[in-house]
Amino acid sequence: MYRTWTKASAILFVVVSLLFNGTYALAASATSTYVVTFQQATPLSNDHVGNDWAIAAQVAGKSISEDNSVKVKVKSGGSIKLYAYAEEQDKVPDEGEASKNVKVSTISAKGSTIKLKVTVTENRGRYSGNQAVWEFTYKIKKQ
Repeated sequence: MYRTWTKASAILFVVVSLLFNGTYALAASATSTYVVTFQQATPLSNDHVGNDWAIAAQVAGKSISEDNSVKVKVKSGGSIKLYAYAEEQDKVPDEGEASKNVKVSTISAKGSTIKLKVTVTENRGRYSGNQAVWEFTYKIKKQ
């Protein structure tokens, strides 16, 4: 005996077949590419912490230098991790770090500028407890 398929039952059959075969095409989240540029690290203040500095930045775990970009593929609903590090270099280095997970849903169509502040506290000597503050600027744009 042959069965007559209605349009709705045919669609339901296809969807169920796809799901049980391990193909989740209808439910899969889209992946987009974002270009993240580490624009600069700027010292905002320095209250006798030191003059010899090293900085480092990362985007999604990848090291990046100033004025350079990295492409990151992110699923919709995902986020991009930004990381910033500053170190005053002397016999006993003073260091600070900051990180932020930026949800891609918050990135505007024109792109977004994200700033991380890194505070470094002097750990020895007569200026112990004084701080220096750095600002790391990143630009994120959907490709």
